[in-house]
Amino acid sequence: MARKLGITDEMIIQMYKDGMPYKEMVPIIGISERAIRNVMYKHGIKMNREQSSGQPRKHKVNEDFFKVWSHEMAWILGLFITDGSVNKHIHSISLAQNDIDILKKVANAMNADLVIASPKGTRTTPSLIINSKTLKTDIEKLGVHSNKSLTIKFPSVPQQYLPSFIRGVIDGDGWVSKEGYVMNVTTASIAFANGLYSVFQSWNLRTEITSQITLTKKPIYRVWVKGKYELPKLANIIYNDAADENYIVYKKKYMNLHSKR
Repeated sequence: MARKLGITDEMIIQMYKDGMPYKEMVPIIGISERAIRNVMYKHGIKMNREQSSGQPRKHKVNEDFFKVWSHEMAWILGLFITDGSVNKHIHSISLAQNDIDILKKVANAMNADLVIASPKGTRTTPSLIINSKTLKTDIEKLGVHSNKSLTIKFPSVPQQYLPSFIRGVIDGDGWVSKEGYVMNVTTASIAFANGLYSVFQSWNLRTEITSQITLTKKPIYRVWVKGKYELPKLANIIYNDAADENYIVYKKKYMNLHSKR
């Protein structure tokens, strides 16, 4: 058997660490179980009996989490749409965030084991890892796919949960000036940018979209809300239903600097 083009030792090790059993790895990688074990031996990876017997290592998690809308679910969906990823090789989803407290809150809300992958190699941000075929399928139905950055669309979110979803988007890819005058969300998807712009317009906020070309010749878009009295208006909308400080604290603080209340 020949290893499939593009499959590296690092990818094989990651599949193993994410809990994939050998029998599922074989057709993806293109090599035998024995050859996979040899990769583990070569890199000194400790192996467990459950995976070698074909039983996947599962994480505890509420697998119905993305089936029912709630303010917590909408906030976490916003985080996954901006900072999340879906593993195209295995039934696993992950959320990258520099704020470890946010990862802990997400894990707690989803009744998930706190499995955090530390920065390593090309991964520069801590990531919450959740292994679940059901969650992967459900979040894909909501628009989160592997390699989503250029094609992600603005999802159909019930109106009552839209503020919580936007809060998650801002916590993920949003930037708020320390002076409290401007906020923007950066995205590589024009469809998502247009959807976000429409929401801000519907909330009667002063908003605009700007674009630029990156060094890699790809366009990125920024959706802005500008004005020292506009940001408190936005904050009043998106933080109204935030329970248990389900948000990045400093972003709320900056948005409310010029609040009249």
